[in-house]
Amino acid sequence: MNIWNRYKNRSKKQTTKDQEPTTEKVSALDQNIRVNLNKLKEELGDSGDLVIRQFELGAAPSTQTAVIYISGLVDEKSVNEFVTASLKVESSLEGKSQELTQQNVFDFIKGHALSVEKVEMKTDWNEFLLSVLSGYTAILVDGYDEAIIGNTIGGETRGVTEPTTELTIRGPKISFTESIGTNVAMVRRYLKNPNLRFETMQIGSISQTDVAIMYIKGIANEKVFREIKQRLNKIEVEDILDSGYIEQYIEDETFTLFPTIYNTERPDAVVGNLLEGRIAIIVDGTPYVLVAPALFIQFFQTPSDYYQNFFIGSFLRFLRISTFAITLFTPSLYIALTTFHPQMIPTSLLISLAAQQEGVPFPLFIEVLIMEFTFEIIREAGLRMPRAVGQAVSIVGGLVLGQAAVQAGIVSAATIIVVALTGISSFAIPSYNMAVAPRLLRFLMMFLAGSFGLYGVSMALFILVAHLSSLRSFGIPYLTPFAPFVWSDIKDTIIRQPLWTMIFRPRLTSQQNGKRQDKGQKPGPPDSDNPYVKKE
Repeated sequence: MNIWNRYKNRSKKQTTKDQEPTTEKVSALDQNIRVNLNKLKEELGDSGDLVIRQFELGAAPSTQTAVIYISGLVDEKSVNEFVTASLKVESSLEGKSQELTQQNVFDFIKGHALSVEKVEMKTDWNEFLLSVLSGYTAILVDGYDEAIIGNTIGGETRGVTEPTTELTIRGPKISFTESIGTNVAMVRRYLKNPNLRFETMQIGSISQTDVAIMYIKGIANEKVFREIKQRLNKIEVEDILDSGYIEQYIEDETFTLFPTIYNTERPDAVVGNLLEGRIAIIVDGTPYVLVAPALFIQFFQTPSDYYQNFFIGSFLRFLRISTFAITLFTPSLYIALTTFHPQMIPTSLLISLAAQQEGVPFPLFIEVLIMEFTFEIIREAGLRMPRAVGQAVSIVGGLVLGQAAVQAGIVSAATIIVVALTGISSFAIPSYNMAVAPRLLRFLMMFLAGSFGLYGVSMALFILVAHLSSLRSFGIPYLTPFAPFVWSDIKDTIIRQPLWTMIFRPRLTSQQNGKRQDKGQKPGPPDSDNPYVKKE
């Protein structure tokens, strides 16, 4: 007991110590330039990519000046222009040595170094250090405790390319990049409206990752915007490396397989969601933008649905929703009907299935489970291997293993067909996060089907619907507009009605300016100008 009490007291002291508020020491820049440079080298460990260019300006007595930046994070052309404009101070002060002071040099640099798009003054050491580490260029003047900060962010970045995971037959062929500035510019290129607003913040005590919240004022739900901003401000971690980190910290429900925040790499998809009243979260360093709130039906919609005739868009959308049901229920229904309810199968088909099962050493549930697990291994191997080899391995591996398993009598041919149909159907779901949910849930469905037959499948279906009905995305019901039922929003769910019928925005996501377009947009030939129409 004494040992336990000592351990308990030590743990309590440690907990109290950890809970004590830590106040960061805020220091200002020193007026001595050598002190600032030495402190900078000490904090950065005299890093090899730290560039410090020192020079003297003016006639005797000259003023010591230093240009500081991180190589690789800056645009070398902008840095050269920034430094060149600063060096013009010397020529401007030529012949005025009798009036030369440190104030002259500092004011001239501040007033003439305008070749970059943004120049700021920093007096706080932490802000100065963060600016340098973010790709800005700093100018220090001896005798002044202020730093002139110029926006020279650049370096090696990936250019705008075609989307890799959200391909489309018709539509824009551009995707987001890892640069937050480029991503914001892409959205502004679509929406040339002054009501498009975005607020920036930095998350991560070590990484200091830039995060931008973008919305359209007057359309977006203000309550949802404030809730998103509040959740982002509560994040206190060391690093944010991808938007997936943000997603896991701000989602409503953690213990669910279904995504409650939408992510996309297509600018047109983000613009479409902004126009419906949603909020976009752009994270620096990742090409995937988060969109909230997200609904279940939203993960089956693609921008190309609106670029084509509504008959084609509706058929493709219905096909994607059907593949979700095929992925989730096909293996379990195959097990339940064959094992527990053979009377529901046509006689000729039942005889064929029974003949195939002869000689197979495993029960049907184990047989399907082995093949489904094997298919998942082949799928994952194809994704992780080099692209040129991965596709060949996944296709050839599936064909060879399936054919060999049937010939060896380990599985039946019908099982191979069911597993292949299930796997191929999962690829038709546009969102990868949504496609993973039925892939994992189908194993639970198979277990219930192998234990209770159709009763187990029905029970799992009821639990699944109840779980989806309980989910929320920033307060918006996940199954909207089905539960709660909103008749005006049904026109853009399982099927897509013509664009001219979508007069109003979704009711729950946009509660301020609900009107999208005027009535009377239905196209048609002008009868008065048609020469084939007989005039009265």
